[in-house]
Amino acid sequence: QVQLVESGGGLVQSGGSLRLSCEVSGFTLDYYRIGWFRQVPGKERDAVACFSSTEDTQYYADSVKGRFTVSRDNAGNTAYLQMDSLKPEDTAVYYCARGYCEGMEYWGKGTLVAVSS
Repeated sequence: QVQLVESGGGLVQSGGSLRLSCEVSGFTLDYYRIGWFRQVPGKERDAVACFSSTEDTQYYADSVKGRFTVSRDNAGNTAYLQMDSLKPEDTAVYYCARGYCEGMEYWGKGTLVAVSS
């Protein structure tokens, strides 16, 4: 059974950092891409960082470029989203998902990130 579980969210002050983790099971991380998305209540879910199969490149939303970085530990079956210089507008529920920017197959349940000003 494919599962993705996010952790690492919480409350942080503006300018601070958080590292989100996405622990996966039911598949081998080596062979799959993991994307990160976020959603503010009442708004659509937006891509934060994902790999584009058509462009063959790692995509970052303009709003997070230079501040957020994806990484992974294949042996530990865990993907990460390092978030630095956080801003209040980064407040959202963050999700990890398996797949490409063009389409995700499986989703985690999300972790809440709240950035205070």
